[in-house]
Amino acid sequence: WRGRRKHIFVLSEAGKPIYSRHGNEEALAATMGVMMALVAFSQSGGNAIRAIRSEDRTLVFEQRGPLLLVSVSRTRQSPAQLRRELSFVHEQILSLLTRGGITRVFARRRGYDLRRLLAGAEAILDRLLAGAATDGRLLLAAARCCPLPLPLRRIISSSLRRCCINAAVTPALALVASGGQLVTVARQRALAEGGRLCASDLHLLLNLLGGAAARGAGEVWTPVCLPRFNPDGYFYAYAAALDNEEEGDEEEEEQAVTLILLLTEREGFYAAAACRRRLQEVLQAQGVLAELRQALRGGSQYRAARAGAPELRHFLYKPLEGPEEMQQVPQFTSPELEGPYRSEEEQQRLFDLYHYLHSRVHSPQRPLRLLYHVAEKETLLAWVTTKFELYGCLSPLVTKAGAIGVLTKLLRWLKREEDWLFIRYPAPY
Repeated sequence: WRGRRKHIFVLSEAGKPIYSRHGNEEALAATMGVMMALVAFSQSGGNAIRAIRSEDRTLVFEQRGPLLLVSVSRTRQSPAQLRRELSFVHEQILSLLTRGGITRVFARRRGYDLRRLLAGAEAILDRLLAGAATDGRLLLAAARCCPLPLPLRRIISSSLRRCCINAAVTPALALVASGGQLVTVARQRALAEGGRLCASDLHLLLNLLGGAAARGAGEVWTPVCLPRFNPDGYFYAYAAALDNEEEGDEEEEEQAVTLILLLTEREGFYAAAACRRRLQEVLQAQGVLAELRQALRGGSQYRAARAGAPELRHFLYKPLEGPEEMQQVPQFTSPELEGPYRSEEEQQRLFDLYHYLHSRVHSPQRPLRLLYHVAEKETLLAWVTTKFELYGCLSPLVTKAGAIGVLTKLLRWLKREEDWLFIRYPAPY
């Protein structure tokens, strides 16, 4: 694990290994024991160890109840960003067990091996962290939306809403996703009035269930906790494919359209399954599923060149204003990685730069609105206002004035294409 760019450990207060990002946690038990000893020594003096910096590594410690999470990183992520990542890992564990469940287990037996309750969860946590390396979801705290023509998205949204209203047990939340990207969302009015749906809860839900249909799980029915909404309570989640064609192509399976429903009734499986059947019948009768599949096969991503700025290589964009309903579901968009960023190493280098820009503009000591940065192979510009958050990567030799001009042109294009890029009116029911 020492040769990895980043490693994450999760252990209990008793020093019992729970999760290791790389390698076998049992083989790393001695290392985890040393980490727990460091934390215990600091706490004995009335202090809390938060981070250790060396020449090429940053160690971040995060104590969450009876769990200790540690990140060892050689990336350009700041301690605050690494701590946020550890928070996501902790919340993914809570989504499976709840905060109260974990507390009760360790109250009865301090040395309990939590891996017994998390059997099979390693793949879920690995998928969460793998996606964080070259994606803006965790960095921007927003969900990625699948670009779709507005009429197509409206038909799917209205059909989903009607099926939820007419269901025997009304779902609290319903969403359609493909490849980890949102197609549309609908929420019960009582849930909508309770406040905005936290992006981290949405991301954890998609990571847990969004690809269930693509992995051949059929119909999934499982309790799930949304930690930001209520860390001690469960919803009952239903997930199944809407386009269950007999397709053997692995790439097409990954683009399977999945319906996820959250219910409060333990015995609501058959009502959820009936809701899914009705929605599938309605969409098939209108030819919408075939149209959606065609749109996804055509590529649920787009190229940076579509914005009409040849100097632009890549960007991350998160709108901060818009219709009130849109703000209830935080979203972001970015083009596919291409050109010099096709290799995993170059993608990691690019996102290291994005993390650096993000940490600078959101620095608690000196926050910035605009930051121009010249890197080894590209120039970058971070631009944050009350209306949007934008990080642009441009070709080298672009001046600051030129970079501002390119991103201004990009912003005009993003404004024109808002209905295609985002879910703007996820109406409650």
